[in-house]
Amino acid sequence: MLRERLNVAIAEIEFARSYTHTLLDDLSDEAWLEIPAGGVSNIAWQVGHLAMAQYALTMIRIRGKEPTDSEFITSKFFKRYKKTSSPSADASANEPLDEIRKTFAAVHQQALKELPLCTDETLSETLPAPTAVTETKLGSIFFCSKHEMLHAGQIGMIRRMLGKDPVR
Repeated sequence: MLRERLNVAIAEIEFARSYTHTLLDDLSDEAWLEIPAGGVSNIAWQVGHLAMAQYALTMIRIRGKEPTDSEFITSKFFKRYKKTSSPSADASANEPLDEIRKTFAAVHQQALKELPLCTDETLSETLPAPTAVTETKLGSIFFCSKHEMLHAGQIGMIRRMLGKDPVR
């Protein structure tokens, strides 16, 4: 039963990422850094934050940190894009855009590699520090796609504020 729910959660994560890519595919590097007039964020921060959050929701909360995690996300990257960080239009205050894109892809790839290996026992475990959103490890995995779609909405709004057409 939990295995079937895990498969649904993984499919939702894949759908959310596919949708996010439709919002990113036609944006220039300049658009990634711009914070539009009246806005509070930019694409670079949103994508960096999504990479950081996917790592936290699908790996740290499930199996803890591993020494090899630095191969796909650095501690510096994690700190730069955590929830309490602030978006900046200054390129020097961000990780390089290629690094943001690479980490975004690498974390996703690693999550899709690890998640199918979760056991029913692991999925049913209570999180060491339950959150307002969920208490279980499976709930954390489900929340990953919902969190990405929330930020996809923000990316969509930033796109519109930059004068881009909506994605169809």
